[in-house]
Amino acid sequence: MTTSSVDQAPAGGVPDESRWPGLAAPPHSPLRARIAAALFRRAVRPLELRVTFPDGTVLGAGGPGSPEMRVLRPEAFFHRLGVDAKIGFGESYMAGDWTASDLAEVLTPFAGRMATLVPPVLQKFRRIAERTQPPSEENTLQGARANIHRHYDLSNDLFGAFLDESMMYSSALFGPGDDLTEAQHRKIDSVLDYAGVREGSEVLEIGTGWGELAIRAAARGARVTSLTISEEQRALATERIAEAGFSDRVEVKLCDYRESSGQYDAVVSVEMIEAVGASYWPAFYATIGQRLRPGGRFGLQAITMDHDRMLAASRAYTWIHKYIFPGGIIPSVRSIEEGVKANTRLKLAGMREFGQDYARTLRWWRERFLHRWADIAGFGFDDVFRRMWEFYLAYSEAGFRSGYLKVHQFGYEATSR
Repeated sequence: MTTSSVDQAPAGGVPDESRWPGLAAPPHSPLRARIAAALFRRAVRPLELRVTFPDGTVLGAGGPGSPEMRVLRPEAFFHRLGVDAKIGFGESYMAGDWTASDLAEVLTPFAGRMATLVPPVLQKFRRIAERTQPPSEENTLQGARANIHRHYDLSNDLFGAFLDESMMYSSALFGPGDDLTEAQHRKIDSVLDYAGVREGSEVLEIGTGWGELAIRAAARGARVTSLTISEEQRALATERIAEAGFSDRVEVKLCDYRESSGQYDAVVSVEMIEAVGASYWPAFYATIGQRLRPGGRFGLQAITMDHDRMLAASRAYTWIHKYIFPGGIIPSVRSIEEGVKANTRLKLAGMREFGQDYARTLRWWRERFLHRWADIAGFGFDDVFRRMWEFYLAYSEAGFRSGYLKVHQFGYEATSR
């Protein structure tokens, strides 16, 4: 394996410095690069994949038919990895330092051994030196709006290009023979059932998305107040709700959950808790308890991870934070159960897990994203953005395929006060 300075040109050309500051030229740290190369060699040795280098070096335990990671620019790759592995691995893909035969297939073995890729003795030193989330990305009222704006306000046209017609940007729940839209509706119906939404229900939705859950709740005869802090989502959700004929039953407010008021028969929230931030989970749960009438019900869908891994990742600043979801943290089932218990009078009434359905959902999105790339590029996105989003979708798929990530639905009932 070489770290020669004679690297190939980056795939897709050199990133535009004005759009991607610091990405075109990799950092320079020879000692860290050598350490990274040694750790990488150790980490990939048992993995069922092939890692190939320009000089003919092949690493990994995979055979000829295994997924292949092709390192095109070893020096740049190892310098990025050495300076900040949690960010550099993804940045090196964005910059074209490496590519893959099938990105999710390559990333899945890494995700399956995430907890042991770095030796325990070195993990202690890494925690001392690793970057933590910057104060500017704290989910204060102002910070949360800025964080959401960076992702969800990119372009409604972008999301419309790769999502299915339901415009749901969360895991589907597949039944036999379901296409993606049917599976998304099955997911929504499951959350609404957990929340007991029916004719005459007054419903609070925290996190509007593009309005499909509110539409489906209104179709049951409910009245819905839906909260979002994304201006782009509010505009399109309002339009879609009107087209569905439910403007008289659904109100979409540009409002943070902490600024909400009133009481409701049901509260629902689908994959919004990941953007709340651990420091604000007590406020999130307390708000739900305050918004529910006695006897009311809460339906929650959340991406989850094992509790020990959540604690280990709680302060880390990763590639996902820098480029995709600033300020976010994925909760564990334990943290949700303990948080709800400590801040509300709700009791758990039901729970289901369907992480492999998320892997399937993400693969559909990624294939659609790449298939529609010519259209997406027309919205003003460049090739670095394409590689960034391809990595994000494949990285997420690998997390669910390996079991490192899961997705749960929870049903809670409010006890008497």
